[in-house]
Amino acid sequence: MRRVFVALAFLLAILTFGTSGYMLFANSTFADALYMTVITITTVGYGEIVPLNHTSRYFTMALITVGVGFVFYVFGIITEAMVEGGFERFLGRRKMEKKIAKLKDHYIVCGFGRIGKVICKVLHENHRPFVVIEHHAKQIEAIQNLDYLALQGEASNDEILLMAGIKRAKGLIAVVSSDADNVYIILSAKGLNPNLFILARSSGEEGSETKLLRAGANKVISPYYIGACRMAHLLVRPTVIDFIDLTVHAGDLGLRLEELRVSEKSKFVNRSLGESGIRQEFDLIVVAMKRENGEMLFNPNIDTTILAGDILIVLGEHDHIKGLERII
Repeated sequence: MRRVFVALAFLLAILTFGTSGYMLFANSTFADALYMTVITITTVGYGEIVPLNHTSRYFTMALITVGVGFVFYVFGIITEAMVEGGFERFLGRRKMEKKIAKLKDHYIVCGFGRIGKVICKVLHENHRPFVVIEHHAKQIEAIQNLDYLALQGEASNDEILLMAGIKRAKGLIAVVSSDADNVYIILSAKGLNPNLFILARSSGEEGSETKLLRAGANKVISPYYIGACRMAHLLVRPTVIDFIDLTVHAGDLGLRLEELRVSEKSKFVNRSLGESGIRQEFDLIVVAMKRENGEMLFNPNIDTTILAGDILIVLGEHDHIKGLERII
Protein backbone atom coordinates (compact mmCIF):
# COMPACT_ATOMS: atom_id res chain seq x y z
CA MET A 1 0.00 0.00 0.00
CA ARG A 2 2.92 2.32 0.61
CA ARG A 3 4.06 1.74 -2.99
CA VAL A 4 0.54 2.55 -4.20
CA PHE A 5 0.44 5.83 -2.29
CA VAL A 6 3.92 6.81 -3.54
CA ALA A 7 2.92 5.99 -7.11
CA LEU A 8 -0.29 8.03 -6.81
CA ALA A 9 1.73 10.94 -5.41
CA PHE A 10 4.01 10.86 -8.48
CA LEU A 11 0.97 10.64 -10.77
CA LEU A 12 -0.42 13.78 -9.10
CA ALA A 13 2.96 15.45 -9.63
CA ILE A 14 2.90 14.58 -13.36
CA LEU A 15 -0.65 15.91 -13.71
CA THR A 16 0.41 19.12 -11.98
CA PHE A 17 3.51 19.39 -14.18
CA GLY A 18 1.54 18.81 -17.40
CA THR A 19 -1.30 21.16 -16.51
CA SER A 20 1.10 23.94 -15.55
CA GLY A 21 3.07 23.43 -18.77
CA TYR A 22 0.05 23.75 -21.08
CA MET A 23 -1.20 26.77 -19.18
CA LEU A 24 2.25 28.37 -19.57
CA PHE A 25 3.24 27.38 -23.12
CA ALA A 26 -0.19 27.13 -24.80
CA ASN A 27 -1.99 29.87 -22.83
CA SER A 28 -4.87 27.44 -22.13
CA THR A 29 -7.33 27.43 -19.24
CA PHE A 30 -6.87 25.12 -16.24
CA ALA A 31 -9.63 22.75 -17.42
CA ASP A 32 -8.25 22.54 -20.97
CA ALA A 33 -4.69 22.10 -19.71
CA LEU A 34 -5.72 19.27 -17.35
CA TYR A 35 -7.72 17.61 -20.15
CA MET A 36 -4.73 17.81 -22.52
CA THR A 37 -2.44 16.34 -19.86
CA VAL A 38 -4.75 13.38 -19.16
CA ILE A 39 -5.31 12.42 -22.80
CA THR A 40 -1.59 12.84 -23.50
CA ILE A 41 -0.20 10.63 -20.71
CA THR A 42 -2.93 7.98 -21.24
CA THR A 43 -2.31 7.97 -25.06
CA VAL A 44 -6.05 8.30 -25.73
CA GLY A 45 -5.45 10.64 -28.65
CA TYR A 46 -8.74 12.56 -28.91
CA GLY A 47 -6.91 15.40 -30.59
CA GLU A 48 -5.70 18.86 -29.64
CA ILE A 49 -8.38 21.06 -28.12
CA VAL A 50 -6.04 24.06 -27.89
CA PRO A 51 -3.70 25.29 -30.63
CA LEU A 52 -0.12 24.21 -29.94
CA ASN A 53 2.92 26.23 -30.91
CA HIS A 54 6.41 24.77 -31.38
CA THR A 55 7.26 25.16 -27.68
CA SER A 56 4.07 23.48 -26.45
CA ARG A 57 4.57 20.62 -28.95
CA TYR A 58 8.08 19.99 -27.65
CA PHE A 59 6.60 20.07 -24.15
CA THR A 60 3.97 17.49 -25.22
CA MET A 61 6.69 15.15 -26.51
CA ALA A 62 8.54 15.47 -23.21
CA LEU A 63 5.34 14.84 -21.28
CA ILE A 64 4.63 11.69 -23.30
CA THR A 65 8.17 10.42 -22.72
CA VAL A 66 7.98 10.94 -18.97
CA GLY A 67 4.30 10.32 -18.30
CA VAL A 68 3.08 7.40 -20.41
CA GLY A 69 5.40 4.76 -19.01
CA PHE A 70 4.85 5.97 -15.49
CA VAL A 71 1.03 5.87 -15.84
CA PHE A 72 1.19 2.23 -16.89
CA TYR A 73 3.51 1.55 -13.96
CA VAL A 74 1.01 3.15 -11.54
CA PHE A 75 -1.86 1.08 -12.93
CA GLY A 76 0.31 -2.04 -12.64
CA ILE A 77 1.08 -1.30 -8.97
CA ILE A 78 -2.60 -0.74 -8.17
CA THR A 79 -3.62 -3.93 -9.98
CA GLU A 80 -0.89 -5.92 -8.21
CA ALA A 81 -1.99 -4.61 -4.81
CA MET A 82 -5.59 -5.57 -5.44
CA VAL A 83 -4.74 -8.99 -6.90
CA GLU A 84 -2.36 -9.89 -4.06
CA GLY A 85 -4.88 -8.79 -1.45
CA GLY A 86 -2.95 -5.72 -0.38
CA PHE A 87 -6.00 -3.48 -0.58
CA GLU A 88 -8.08 -6.04 1.29
CA ARG A 89 -5.43 -6.31 4.01
CA PHE A 90 -5.35 -2.52 4.26
CA LEU A 91 -9.12 -2.38 4.79
CA GLY A 92 -8.87 -5.23 7.30
CA ARG A 93 -6.20 -3.35 9.22
CA ARG A 94 -8.33 -0.21 9.28
CA LYS A 95 -11.29 -2.24 10.56
CA MET A 96 -9.15 -3.74 13.32
CA GLU A 97 -7.83 -0.31 14.34
CA LYS A 98 -11.43 0.91 14.71
CA LYS A 99 -12.24 -2.07 16.97
CA ILE A 100 -9.17 -1.35 19.11
CA ALA A 101 -10.19 2.31 19.38
CA LYS A 102 -13.42 1.19 21.08
CA LEU A 103 -11.65 -0.93 23.74
CA LYS A 104 -11.76 0.15 27.38
CA ASP A 105 -10.43 -1.49 30.56
CA HIS A 106 -8.60 -3.99 28.37
CA TYR A 107 -5.17 -5.60 28.51
CA ILE A 108 -2.23 -5.03 26.20
CA VAL A 109 -0.10 -8.13 25.60
CA CYS A 110 3.37 -7.24 24.32
CA GLY A 111 4.83 -10.25 22.51
CA PHE A 112 3.21 -13.37 21.07
CA GLY A 113 5.85 -15.96 21.87
CA ARG A 114 5.31 -19.17 23.84
CA ILE A 115 4.26 -17.30 26.98
CA GLY A 116 2.24 -14.64 25.17
CA LYS A 117 0.21 -17.29 23.34
CA VAL A 118 -0.83 -18.95 26.61
CA ILE A 119 -1.72 -15.60 28.20
CA CYS A 120 -3.89 -14.65 25.23
CA LYS A 121 -5.59 -18.05 25.26
CA VAL A 122 -6.53 -17.67 28.95
CA LEU A 123 -7.72 -14.08 28.48
CA HIS A 124 -9.83 -15.14 25.52
CA GLU A 125 -11.35 -18.09 27.40
CA ASN A 126 -12.27 -15.79 30.29
CA HIS A 127 -13.77 -13.15 27.98
CA ARG A 128 -11.25 -10.46 28.93
CA PRO A 129 -10.72 -7.83 26.20
CA PHE A 130 -7.13 -7.53 25.00
CA VAL A 131 -4.96 -6.47 22.10
CA VAL A 132 -1.60 -7.97 21.10
CA ILE A 133 1.43 -5.96 19.97
CA GLU A 134 3.86 -8.02 17.89
CA HIS A 135 6.55 -6.91 15.44
CA HIS A 136 6.85 -10.13 13.37
CA ALA A 137 4.53 -10.13 10.34
CA LYS A 138 4.09 -13.93 10.36
CA GLN A 139 3.00 -13.85 14.00
CA ILE A 140 0.50 -11.09 13.21
CA GLU A 141 -1.10 -13.36 10.62
CA ALA A 142 -1.30 -16.19 13.18
CA ILE A 143 -2.86 -13.84 15.76
CA GLN A 144 -5.51 -12.68 13.29
CA ASN A 145 -6.32 -16.29 12.39
CA LEU A 146 -7.19 -16.79 16.07
CA ASP A 147 -9.53 -13.78 15.82
CA TYR A 148 -7.49 -11.73 18.30
CA LEU A 149 -6.99 -7.98 17.94
CA ALA A 150 -3.40 -7.19 16.99
CA LEU A 151 -1.07 -4.35 16.04
CA GLN A 152 2.23 -4.80 14.24
CA GLY A 153 5.14 -2.79 15.59
CA GLU A 154 7.53 -2.34 18.49
CA ALA A 155 5.75 -2.42 21.85
CA SER A 156 8.09 0.26 23.22
CA ASN A 157 6.96 2.72 20.54
CA ASP A 158 4.74 5.43 22.02
CA GLU A 159 2.63 5.68 18.86
CA ILE A 160 1.90 1.93 18.85
CA LEU A 161 1.02 1.99 22.57
CA LEU A 162 -1.36 4.89 22.01
CA MET A 163 -2.98 3.06 19.10
CA ALA A 164 -3.43 0.08 21.46
CA GLY A 165 -5.38 2.38 23.80
CA ILE A 166 -2.88 2.41 26.64
CA LYS A 167 -4.56 5.42 28.30
CA ARG A 168 -7.82 3.44 28.51
CA ALA A 169 -6.21 0.08 29.33
CA LYS A 170 -6.53 -1.83 32.59
CA GLY A 171 -3.13 -3.50 32.41
CA LEU A 172 -0.13 -4.34 30.27
CA ILE A 173 1.76 -7.64 30.09
CA ALA A 174 5.36 -7.38 28.88
CA VAL A 175 6.48 -10.83 27.72
CA VAL A 176 8.96 -10.19 24.91
CA SER A 177 12.12 -12.28 24.80
CA SER A 178 14.66 -10.06 26.56
CA ASP A 179 14.71 -8.25 29.91
CA ALA A 180 16.11 -5.12 28.28
CA ASP A 181 13.19 -4.91 25.84
CA ASN A 182 10.72 -5.48 28.67
CA VAL A 183 12.32 -2.69 30.71
CA TYR A 184 12.06 -0.32 27.74
CA ILE A 185 8.39 -1.28 27.21
CA ILE A 186 7.61 -0.66 30.90
CA LEU A 187 9.29 2.75 30.88
CA SER A 188 7.36 3.78 27.76
CA ALA A 189 4.06 2.48 29.16
CA LYS A 190 4.47 4.16 32.55
CA GLY A 191 5.31 7.43 30.84
CA LEU A 192 2.00 7.32 28.95
CA ASN A 193 -0.15 5.94 31.78
CA PRO A 194 1.41 6.14 35.27
CA ASN A 195 -1.54 4.33 36.89
CA LEU A 196 -1.37 1.30 34.58
CA PHE A 197 -0.94 -2.15 36.17
CA ILE A 198 2.07 -3.83 34.56
CA LEU A 199 2.97 -7.52 34.70
CA ALA A 200 6.40 -8.40 33.35
CA ARG A 201 8.27 -11.55 32.43
CA SER A 202 11.74 -12.04 33.86
CA SER A 203 14.47 -14.22 32.39
CA GLY A 204 15.46 -15.28 35.90
CA GLU A 205 18.95 -13.83 35.60
CA GLU A 206 20.38 -12.19 38.70
CA GLY A 207 19.18 -8.61 39.10
CA SER A 208 16.61 -8.78 36.29
CA GLU A 209 13.59 -8.73 38.62
CA THR A 210 14.96 -5.69 40.49
CA LYS A 211 15.47 -3.76 37.24
CA LEU A 212 11.96 -4.57 36.00
CA LEU A 213 10.41 -3.46 39.30
CA ARG A 214 12.55 -0.34 39.30
CA ALA A 215 11.34 0.47 35.78
CA GLY A 216 7.75 0.43 37.05
CA ALA A 217 6.42 -3.14 36.86
CA ASN A 218 3.85 -3.99 39.54
CA LYS A 219 4.51 -7.72 39.37
CA VAL A 220 7.41 -9.69 37.91
CA ILE A 221 7.14 -13.38 37.04
CA SER A 222 9.98 -15.73 36.14
CA PRO A 223 8.52 -18.67 34.16
CA TYR A 224 11.70 -20.67 34.68
CA TYR A 225 11.57 -20.31 38.46
CA ILE A 226 7.86 -21.12 38.60
CA GLY A 227 8.35 -24.10 36.31
CA ALA A 228 11.20 -25.43 38.44
CA CYS A 229 9.17 -25.03 41.66
CA ARG A 230 6.21 -26.81 40.12
CA MET A 231 8.36 -29.74 39.00
CA ALA A 232 9.87 -29.99 42.49
CA HIS A 233 6.43 -29.84 44.17
CA LEU A 234 5.15 -32.57 41.86
CA LEU A 235 7.79 -34.79 43.47
CA VAL A 236 7.29 -33.59 47.04
CA ARG A 237 3.54 -32.79 47.14
CA PRO A 238 1.92 -34.45 44.09
CA THR A 239 -1.60 -34.54 45.56
CA VAL A 240 -1.55 -30.82 46.33
CA ILE A 241 -0.49 -30.04 42.75
CA ASP A 242 -3.20 -32.33 41.38
CA PHE A 243 -5.80 -30.48 43.47
CA ILE A 244 -4.55 -27.09 42.26
CA ASP A 245 -4.75 -28.29 38.66
CA LEU A 246 -8.33 -29.43 39.20
CA THR A 247 -9.40 -26.09 40.64
CA VAL A 248 -7.47 -23.77 38.34
CA HIS A 249 -7.91 -25.63 35.06
CA ALA A 250 -11.41 -27.08 35.67
CA GLY A 251 -10.56 -30.76 35.65
CA ASP A 252 -12.81 -33.81 35.69
CA LEU A 253 -14.46 -32.75 38.96
CA GLY A 254 -15.61 -29.48 37.41
CA LEU A 255 -14.24 -27.44 40.33
CA ARG A 256 -12.94 -23.90 39.88
CA LEU A 257 -11.12 -21.36 41.98
CA GLU A 258 -12.44 -17.93 41.11
CA GLU A 259 -12.23 -14.40 42.49
CA LEU A 260 -15.33 -12.21 42.76
CA ARG A 261 -15.43 -8.55 43.77
CA VAL A 262 -18.22 -7.42 46.12
CA SER A 263 -19.97 -4.37 44.69
CA GLU A 264 -21.25 -1.50 46.84
CA LYS A 265 -24.85 -2.42 45.94
CA SER A 266 -24.44 -6.10 46.84
CA LYS A 267 -26.82 -7.53 49.41
CA PHE A 268 -23.84 -9.18 51.11
CA VAL A 269 -22.23 -5.86 52.18
CA ASN A 270 -21.83 -5.55 55.98
CA ARG A 271 -23.13 -9.08 56.51
CA SER A 272 -21.10 -11.95 57.95
CA LEU A 273 -20.15 -14.97 55.87
CA GLY A 274 -22.57 -17.06 57.86
CA GLU A 275 -25.44 -14.65 57.22
CA SER A 276 -24.66 -14.37 53.51
CA GLY A 277 -25.70 -17.97 52.82
CA ILE A 278 -22.99 -18.38 50.18
CA ARG A 279 -22.14 -21.87 51.45
CA GLN A 280 -25.76 -22.99 51.79
CA GLU A 281 -27.36 -21.37 48.70
CA PHE A 282 -24.53 -21.70 46.19
CA ASP A 283 -22.58 -24.66 47.60
CA LEU A 284 -19.35 -22.63 47.44
CA ILE A 285 -16.43 -22.46 49.86
CA VAL A 286 -14.90 -19.04 50.56
CA VAL A 287 -11.21 -19.94 50.69
CA ALA A 288 -9.94 -16.40 51.30
CA MET A 289 -10.93 -12.74 51.32
CA LYS A 290 -8.86 -9.77 50.23
CA ARG A 291 -9.67 -6.35 51.66
CA GLU A 292 -9.34 -3.16 49.63
CA ASN A 293 -6.27 -2.20 51.70
CA GLY A 294 -4.54 -5.39 50.54
CA GLU A 295 -5.08 -7.42 53.72
CA MET A 296 -5.58 -11.11 52.94
CA LEU A 297 -7.77 -13.25 55.19
CA PHE A 298 -7.22 -16.98 54.71
CA ASN A 299 -9.98 -19.43 55.61
CA PRO A 300 -12.24 -16.70 57.07
CA ASN A 301 -14.68 -17.88 59.74
CA ILE A 302 -18.46 -17.47 59.56
CA ASP A 303 -18.34 -14.29 61.68
CA THR A 304 -16.09 -12.44 59.24
CA THR A 305 -17.89 -9.36 57.85
CA ILE A 306 -18.08 -8.85 54.09
CA LEU A 307 -17.26 -5.28 53.04
CA ALA A 308 -17.83 -3.41 49.78
CA GLY A 309 -14.79 -3.81 47.54
CA ASP A 310 -13.72 -7.12 49.10
CA ILE A 311 -12.53 -9.83 46.74
CA LEU A 312 -13.83 -13.29 47.63
CA ILE A 313 -11.82 -16.28 46.48
CA VAL A 314 -14.35 -19.07 46.16
CA LEU A 315 -14.08 -22.78 45.34
CA GLY A 316 -16.87 -24.70 43.72
CA GLU A 317 -18.55 -25.72 40.49
CA HIS A 318 -18.44 -23.35 37.55
CA ASP A 319 -22.23 -22.92 37.27
CA HIS A 320 -22.55 -22.12 40.98
CA ILE A 321 -19.79 -19.51 40.73
CA LYS A 322 -21.56 -17.88 37.78
CA GLY A 323 -24.77 -17.78 39.80
CA LEU A 324 -23.06 -15.95 42.66
CA GLU A 325 -21.26 -13.62 40.24
CA ARG A 326 -24.57 -12.38 38.83
CA ILE A 327 -25.78 -11.06 42.20
CA ILE A 328 -22.60 -10.14 44.02
